[in-house]
Amino acid sequence: MKKADIFEFYRRLAELNPSPETELEFGNTYQLLVAVVLSAQATDVGVNKATRKLFQEVKTPQQMVDLGEDGLKQHIKTIGLFNAKAKNVIALSEILVRDHGGEVPADRDTLVELPGVGRKTANVVMNCAFGAETFAVDTHIFRVGNRTGLAPGKTPLAVEKKLDKETPQPFRVGAHHWLILHGRYICKARTPECWRCPVADLCRYKPKAPAPKGWQAP
Repeated sequence: MKKADIFEFYRRLAELNPSPETELEFGNTYQLLVAVVLSAQATDVGVNKATRKLFQEVKTPQQMVDLGEDGLKQHIKTIGLFNAKAKNVIALSEILVRDHGGEVPADRDTLVELPGVGRKTANVVMNCAFGAETFAVDTHIFRVGNRTGLAPGKTPLAVEKKLDKETPQPFRVGAHHWLILHGRYICKARTPECWRCPVADLCRYKPKAPAPKGWQAP
């Protein structure tokens, strides 16, 4: 995709959603970290349902440690892989208390050393909590990057590096949110809703999905 088209791609998404945010619910940076760890291979909706009561009770790493692994499991047992996730959340909470004064470090390299925190999770936290220009590539962004031609790559890291290289200001901080929301609600995996896509004319995806019968543009 040409530079002018990339700028226009983001401009249109930004015009429709000027202040994009994560759909995960949280009250502070620590809760954000926990929510993102729990969201691996799970939906934001499912995570939010599980964490609403949890986050009323737990707001700090020390409170999570005090709750304990079994107590945490009772809150998150509706989430996939909850046993492993509970173990990781308790372990990372212990490290935050012991090594970081109970604070979430604003450094990606330090974040990825925490149990259950990979590069994608660290990028989300850096972006949402600290306003860093990071590009967390999940399945939605990987698909959008490749399907549209915005940032083609064979691996999530390749797509991330392409996005980092090609995404212009003033869209760099919001790019991750615009792309994930676009992939979640319009550029869907099985049937992309090309007929209502605001960037369809810029997209390289050839077999554009036709509008369903009876659909009318708003």
